Amino acid sequence: MRSYNLKKTFAGIGFSLVAVLGLSVAASAQGQWAQQNKRVVKEKKVIITKHAPQKPQQQWSNQNNRYRVYRNGSYYNTDNRGAELLRQAVNAGYEQGFKAGKSDRVGRRGGRYNDNSMYRTGTYGYQSYVDRQQYQYYFQQGFQRGYQDGYNSRQQYGSYNNNNGSVNILSTILSGILNLQQY
Repeated sequence: MRSYNLKKTFAGIGFSLVAVLGLSVAASAQGQWAQQNKRVVKEKKVIITKHAPQKPQQQWSNQNNRYRVYRNGSYYNTDNRGAELLRQAVNAGYEQGFKAGKSDRVGRRGGRYNDNSMYRTGTYGYQSYVDRQQYQYYFQQGFQRGYQDGYNSRQQYGSYNNNNGSVNILSTILSGILNLQQY
C-alpha cells in the first residue's frame, strides 16, 4: 500500500511538473509572440511613415484651390481639376480649329469656322467633371482662334511647331479667354 501511495505521489508530482513546465513554455511562447507582434507593428509604422506624404494637409489644400470663371455676366465655380479641364478645352479647340482652318485653306473652302461639325458640337476631349456647356464654350473659343490662324496661315493666337506638328494657344490668349480668378 505504501508503494501504491508512493507511486501516486510521484505521479502527482510528475503531472504537476509537466503542468508547471507547460505553463511556463506557453507563457514564454506568448511573451515571444507579443514581442514579435510589437516588432512587426513597429516595422509597419516605419514603412507607413517612410511612404506617407510629408505634409498631407498642405497637399490637400493645394489640390482643392477654388476658381471663379467669369463668363457672360455670371460666375462659374470650379477647382484645380475643373480649371485644368477648361484649359485643355481651349487648347484642344485651338488645335482642332487650326487643323480645320488649314484644311479649308488648302481645299479652297470658305473660311467659316461655324460650319465645322467639331466646332458646333464642341465636345472633343470632353470629360464630365465640368459642365458640358462650359466645356463647349471654351472649346469653341479656342477653335475660333485656331481656325483663324490655320486658315490665314499665321500665328496670332498660338504657335505651330513644324518639326513635330504640335499646336498650342498662347498663354496670354488662354488667360484672357478663361479669366480664372482664384479664391
